[in-house]
Amino acid sequence: MKGLLILPAMPAILAIAAQTYAADAAMAPVKDVPGLPRVLLIGDSISIGYTLPVRERLKGKANVHRVPDNASSTGYGLSRLDRWLGDGKWGVIHFNFGLHDAKLPPEGLGHAPPEVYQEQLRQLVARMRATGARLIWATTTPVPNGGYLAPNRRFGDIDAYNAAARKVMEECGVAIDDLGAAIAPHVDTMRKPKDVHFTDEGSALLAKCVASSIEAELAKAAKEREK
Repeated sequence: MKGLLILPAMPAILAIAAQTYAADAAMAPVKDVPGLPRVLLIGDSISIGYTLPVRERLKGKANVHRVPDNASSTGYGLSRLDRWLGDGKWGVIHFNFGLHDAKLPPEGLGHAPPEVYQEQLRQLVARMRATGARLIWATTTPVPNGGYLAPNRRFGDIDAYNAAARKVMEECGVAIDDLGAAIAPHVDTMRKPKDVHFTDEGSALLAKCVASSIEAELAKAAKEREK
């Protein structure tokens, strides 16, 4: 009987183990291949989900690193950015902050209203631009149920946060990778139930967009060097 009781739980246990392994692999240090441009991914758990497929898509084209943790909110990013950037040279930095800024208290310890979010994004962009890297901003992906997932897991208007971020990026001349729009038609089939996270298929779709946007910026950089 005990064996029969354990069996139904095995798929869930295996799924959790697979997710943990993927997250650990995504954040593992990357050994650079000489001669390839260096790319840095900055983002929350959504970006952790697409890190490995982005690396696979850009294999032989770029050394794809990511920050070694969940980048969380703009406030957290400002406190960690210098450490994340390190001393190395980056060709492209692809980044996103939004879900954690939009989380409402009590859970949302990193919450920032849109006007504070905007100002902190400006500071982040200025510090990243100082590295000489080409910057790509990724829009924040949708949240289901009007932002209400549980009494202690609520989000502000993601569209408003994306609009605030877009204004900053357009003012600063930062390229925009509209992941929110790319995944929107597929959220019913590619998002986990009552969650902000995506299935492997959803992460693969996001990775395709991310890799494409990075390749476009690397191509622009190559053309500029040829002038």
